[in-house]
Amino acid sequence: MHIAISGASGFVGRRLVQTLEAGKHTVARLGRDAAGDLPRQSPLDAVVHLAGEPVSQRWNDDVKQRIRDSRIVGTRSLVNAMGKLETKPRVLVCASAIGLYGDRGGQLLDESAGAADGFLADVCRGWEAEADRAAEFGVRVVKIRIGLVLGRDGGALAKMLPPFRLGLGARLGDGSQWMSWIHLDDLVAMIQFAVEHDAARGAWNGVAPNPVTNAEFTHQLAAAVHRPAWFVAPEFLVKLGAGEMAQILFFSQRCVPAAALAAGFQFRYPELSGALRAVVR
Repeated sequence: MHIAISGASGFVGRRLVQTLEAGKHTVARLGRDAAGDLPRQSPLDAVVHLAGEPVSQRWNDDVKQRIRDSRIVGTRSLVNAMGKLETKPRVLVCASAIGLYGDRGGQLLDESAGAADGFLADVCRGWEAEADRAAEFGVRVVKIRIGLVLGRDGGALAKMLPPFRLGLGARLGDGSQWMSWIHLDDLVAMIQFAVEHDAARGAWNGVAPNPVTNAEFTHQLAAAVHRPAWFVAPEFLVKLGAGEMAQILFFSQRCVPAAALAAGFQFRYPELSGALRAVVR
């Protein structure tokens, strides 16, 4: 298959490119101007849209505008460009995020759960709406709502592991908030599955089937690096250091990948302990 990927140089994109090319697919890497870089000379089988301004940074008005525009305006431009191709791709797989659900306590969230209010939820709602417009051109659309991605070479664990290896790991607040996570290899496999299977469509939660609380995540990560984790990071202190962005660290999102499981997708790392061991070994 001939597959175009935006965000190909990012944490997820790099591994996806490696996996697809190892599987003998042809990959076109799209730059920052994904719409302008969309190949027009040779027909595409699929587009995977991963590009977006990082959320994990201190927010101000300019940063929030970049987060919003990179997802909503960027996806709009890409879909418009797809619509102008003489031969349309068969499928668009577009990243989204479980930020759509907001802070939901212990509620079990499959893909039928409604969107919350607030900045990130509004961004995700607009992001997915722009992706859905590709269906007007006869393109199959899959929106993968990605949770916390666990991998060696980037993402949240790149920031977590150094203090945990020093025995300075800490749970966040009382640790009762649910965390929905996925191993990088499973996310890449899910994206490839969505590209290759015609029955895949609509919203998919890009998370493992067994979410955990922050307290349990902290305990298991400390165990994986053979260190204690006795400390607590109070919510007010985290918010003082990280600003408004810190709220997402305390959101409770107990998501399950109902759509992926129903489609027959099989997780290599369904349990957190195995995923963490694979990352830190």
